[in-house]
Amino acid sequence: MSALEPAGLHRPDLAGQAVELLNRGNVGNPDVLLVPQVDGPPLVVKDYQPRPLWVRATLGRWVARREARAYRALEEHPAVPGFRGWIDALAFAVEYRPGRRMSRKLAGQVPADFADRLEAALAEMHRLGVVHLDLRHRSNVLVDDQGAPVLIDFGSAFTFRPGSWLGRVLLPPLAWIDRLAVEKWRVRLGSGSPPQA
Repeated sequence: MSALEPAGLHRPDLAGQAVELLNRGNVGNPDVLLVPQVDGPPLVVKDYQPRPLWVRATLGRWVARREARAYRALEEHPAVPGFRGWIDALAFAVEYRPGRRMSRKLAGQVPADFADRLEAALAEMHRLGVVHLDLRHRSNVLVDDQGAPVLIDFGSAFTFRPGSWLGRVLLPPLAWIDRLAVEKWRVRLGSGSPPQA
């Protein structure tokens, strides 16, 4: 899939009545939309079009490309929604993966090995050259119907070519931030000790 391969959606499709707003972004963040498909499963679209012109012309395009790059690097990762293509330079689509947001309220409601599965998902993500950096936020880790982790929202992520010099130098210390997030969720789910400073 090329960097600008279309998602099969067009800008007018996003104005349809059936589109559900999952999250309205602030000035520097995209709107997140759930878009039904006639001939397939629904898609999640991240769209910077509603932001001010200066965001659309600069930050929005840059962050959209950075996030899409992370999704594309993780296309074979079972815990990450698949990248489905671009609507235009300000919006892209990914697979819809429903789930419950992480919360201490889920303690006792998720499998006992959930934190271990989350840790394994992060290890695979790091092996593929991506660090998320915002997994402490409860909306970025979901629990699906099978009790498995789903990782979303890669707007803060960095992607390195696996085995590259830059990846070997920068990925390990950045990955530590992701691992601290796992320990946070381990504690909140009642299955571990607090992370060490």
